Amino acid sequence: MTEEPYRWLEAVANRREYVREQLKGGTPVLGASLPEGILLLGVGGGQSKVFELFDRHALAGLGHPADIERIRQAAIDAAHVEAFTRAPEDVSLRRLVGFGLGPQLKTNFEQIFSAPFLVELLLAELGPEPGRDLFFRLHFDGSYQTQFGGAVVAAIDAEAEAGARKWLGEMIQTKTDRKEAADLLLQAWWRLSENKPFTERLPEEEARRAGWREAAKGKEIEIGWLARRSSRPARYQAPTAAELGL
Repeated sequence: MTEEPYRWLEAVANRREYVREQLKGGTPVLGASLPEGILLLGVGGGQSKVFELFDRHALAGLGHPADIERIRQAAIDAAHVEAFTRAPEDVSLRRLVGFGLGPQLKTNFEQIFSAPFLVELLLAELGPEPGRDLFFRLHFDGSYQTQFGGAVVAAIDAEAEAGARKWLGEMIQTKTDRKEAADLLLQAWWRLSENKPFTERLPEEEARRAGWREAAKGKEIEIGWLARRSSRPARYQAPTAAELGL
């Protein structure tokens, strides 16, 4: 009996390694807070990576499409219940993640006789101004980090993710246009996809732009936009790369 806790810890460690191994082929998703709204972006081979959740909320994720869809549906259901019992404007990302998605992912991950969720997620909540935009970086084991404004990244490798987030955070400060911001996110996506570090000197901007364009050939650039000013309660739009002039 005294060995049971250690067996459980070993099983959880094995599950963690298994999930990371399964996610290795996933491509990162990225987001940025801009004066006019929040931009989310992913590049894939046909499977959706960016989604609307509720009036001011959106999600981007990498991993198994079925698992991403299960989490998306759980978030939508929780948001609608919250809106019905309270009010639509009371639906908050903190409650959706802190009391819903986070515990659900944690419970699923620690139940060693069920399949774990193969996901890494990025969730966004539009605020009245860029500094109050809220991002959640939600992991497959239910842990999460929060951030107000700036740029965010969800990738497989934690060190590469941190490097990309730091670089984007510095570069995005001068970007106010959606096209410019999307181009910058794609530059970071290309760097991450090529497993190139952000700690060394990066190629010039034109070379980075040429790099992501070459890497994105034959793939779908998926964009989600939460508009800060809108005549509709739902702020989500899905512009194409061509519409942004990319």
